[in-house]
Amino acid sequence: MAATTSSSPHSLFLQNPNRNHPFKANNFSSFTNLKIKTFSTRRTPMSITCASTAAAPIQTQIQNQEGDRVFNFAAGPATLPEKVLLKAQSELYDWRGSGMSVMEMSHRGKEFKSIIEKAESDLRTLLNIPQEYSVLFLQGGATTQFAAIPLNVCKPEDPVDFLVTGSWGDKAYKEAQKYCNPKVIWSGKTEKYTKIPSFEDLKQNPDAKFLHICANETIHGVEFKNYPTPNNATGLLIADMSSNFCSKPVDVSKFGIIYAGAQKNVGPSGVTIVIVRKDLIGNAQESTPVMLDYKIHDENNSLYNTPPCYCIYMCGLVFDYLLELGGLEEVEKMNKKKADLLYNAIDGSNGFYRCPVEKSVRSLMNVPFTLEKSELEAEFVKEAAKEQMVQLKGHRSVGGMRASIYNAMPLAGVEKLVAFMKDFQAKHA
Repeated sequence: MAATTSSSPHSLFLQNPNRNHPFKANNFSSFTNLKIKTFSTRRTPMSITCASTAAAPIQTQIQNQEGDRVFNFAAGPATLPEKVLLKAQSELYDWRGSGMSVMEMSHRGKEFKSIIEKAESDLRTLLNIPQEYSVLFLQGGATTQFAAIPLNVCKPEDPVDFLVTGSWGDKAYKEAQKYCNPKVIWSGKTEKYTKIPSFEDLKQNPDAKFLHICANETIHGVEFKNYPTPNNATGLLIADMSSNFCSKPVDVSKFGIIYAGAQKNVGPSGVTIVIVRKDLIGNAQESTPVMLDYKIHDENNSLYNTPPCYCIYMCGLVFDYLLELGGLEEVEKMNKKKADLLYNAIDGSNGFYRCPVEKSVRSLMNVPFTLEKSELEAEFVKEAAKEQMVQLKGHRSVGGMRASIYNAMPLAGVEKLVAFMKDFQAKHA
């Protein structure tokens, strides 16, 4: 393992752990005293120095100073846990004495096999995933699943129901029109996607193959706090959980399929996680492309072709980190505390700030809000950036502000945002 010094909480001193490594120093004689300096947008630049001699192993020193990183409120790709980033940094050059970076490994080698197997095992523990469900690590983003799901579980004529509470639910419905017979049984569009209906009032098709929901609408900040039950006794509940995946406990057994793009809560962009009940696998339409067929990926343990290896590795580090925190029950407590702090600041601003979402379904992950004086929005974003708080501008389709406060956003980030909001209001009220 890499040795770490503690000159600052964020400092790392990395040393090749394998002194008999096949990469002999004299193989790099032309690179002796090579110095590589990377540019950085932070106050302190990062430099990597590789001094290659016959007498000493390659050494890499990377130093960060506390305060270099901004509070990133982006909706995705989003902030990752600092501890995870530092772990990945320490293993970037040589993963645990393998002599390779994870980015260089064969996806069929024993090293990567151990990475993906542990990632799946830890995710199963976090979500208490029953054995009758498969876990797939796929590519193409959650958007590709808009097509993959009907192709895998429906015939072209099968009716399916969509409950549309925001832009992503609407996109899923429109894509499904190509592969099955979908119907929107409720849409919040006329009310600008600010609520979720009473489930008792839904007029479901009793023959619907599945009922689809987007569990958390990233753009509009609407989140399901509980879940509807399909009227069809054999119907499936299917959920896009991209922006609240692993933010709280979920009873997986209530769903036929859960899918999520990783880039909000559990990793970088590039990997999509699909949790699918095993009896739903193997019934794909004949026209289903190989890369969208769950059976192909399940039989090959997500290794049919080269998967997004490094992204899966990063997800694995995040899963391990969430387990260290105490699991999703503890994660949910932290997320509620952050969200309550921010929503209370908005509601207590005497109308200077407003959140349009109905209180009972406000997202713990994505907090949209507007300013009473809309002409101040650009100034708000600009001044916040000066205080190292970035990506607070709302989605282009709705405007306003949006603070995404995923698992990895520390309480300190929300506290700083709230203090800034109060100061900004005092200056401009």
